[in-house]
Amino acid sequence: MRRRSPRRLLGVLAAAAVAFTLFGSASTAGAAGRAPAAKSATAAAVTPLSTSTPVVFVHGYTGNASNWVTAKSVFQLNGWSSSKLFAYEYNSYGNNITNAQGLATFVNNVKSQTGASKVAIVNHSMGGLVSQYYLKVLGGSSSVSHLASIAGANHGTTYAGACLIYTTCQQMYPGSSYISQISSGDETPGDTKYATWYSACDGIILPYTSTKLSGATNNNVACQTHIGYLTDTVVLGQIARFVAS
Repeated sequence: MRRRSPRRLLGVLAAAAVAFTLFGSASTAGAAGRAPAAKSATAAAVTPLSTSTPVVFVHGYTGNASNWVTAKSVFQLNGWSSSKLFAYEYNSYGNNITNAQGLATFVNNVKSQTGASKVAIVNHSMGGLVSQYYLKVLGGSSSVSHLASIAGANHGTTYAGACLIYTTCQQMYPGSSYISQISSGDETPGDTKYATWYSACDGIILPYTSTKLSGATNNNVACQTHIGYLTDTVVLGQIARFVAS
């Protein structure tokens, strides 16, 4: 039998390590803080995975579609076609009610384009406010199979005090009438499966537990920064598997 050279063997091991990072079972980073939820996602090991559902990514304050380059790559590596991955862009300095209405139109266009009855939504930061308003106030839950909120400002953040000149930041501040509207009563309406990812190392969502939603599967990530999530292939892999469940 021909022996492999040390260089070739190292290459094989490196490739295996990358594959494990992207496709391995969910990291224990979020397991410790996963609270029991009334509407938790079914374990991927029990339900066959489905990657046919279109995914709509919703960026945060001052963000744009380029924020989701890594996420789209991870979703493709987990079986999605690029034609099923979409990024919604909105005005970070306008009004989140208008932004949510725009999301409703965007989702309807995606459904029409793909022929799907529902989409999945993955949001980051202020995108959580836009998404929650769409699902709860505008009745979007009937069009959304899964909602994954990454460091979402779902109950506001005091960090928004630095930009209160803008309506979106006023709406993002804890205790605003906007937040009261999306958090009163059922925070996870409809048959949509909800999950969140939050971390004490966030630094922007203050308090960091603001991301958690009652009735969702809330994943406490050991330590990740607010922007770091956007390139965290472990967390993004968990989200892909959640959406596929």
